[in-house]
Amino acid sequence: MRTMPIQKIPIAMSVNGEVYHLEVATHHSLLEVLRDQLDLTGTKVCCAEGECGACTVLVDGRSINSCLILAVETDGCEITTVEGLTTEGRLDAVQEAFLEEGAVQCGFCIPGMVMSARYILMKNPHPTLEQVKEGLGGNLCRCGGYTRIIEAVLKAAHAESPEQESNR
Repeated sequence: MRTMPIQKIPIAMSVNGEVYHLEVATHHSLLEVLRDQLDLTGTKVCCAEGECGACTVLVDGRSINSCLILAVETDGCEITTVEGLTTEGRLDAVQEAFLEEGAVQCGFCIPGMVMSARYILMKNPHPTLEQVKEGLGGNLCRCGGYTRIIEAVLKAAHAESPEQESNR
């Protein structure tokens, strides 16, 4: 029995501010390329069905489950992973708030939660408690640490705009 060669296509994408020119298999997801070709392992592999949110990244400023998009579809796109939130060794306000609020438990869901939280705050810098809950709705935490995660998102919102009254 003969096997067909895997078809690869050249693409260019900006990941965390760095442009990459890659040859990617046409059937590989963005998640696979980020982890296997770029060694960006902060984006987690979990359900591979778009149900858990552990693989959430930003693609052209939109929150995307990287397991559901083919890498070839991101040709020319700007992608931000959890590794890209840190600037000059400083944590993003969301990352900082997650640490301060003790929202990091086993850590498996946290990269996706952080990316979803960043997206929430990009869309609405002053979210209410209900808006945060709704915005995190596509992310699952097996440890059940939702209260601290939600508190961390609200704290990050407050840290980014100190004049805002607390939504708690």
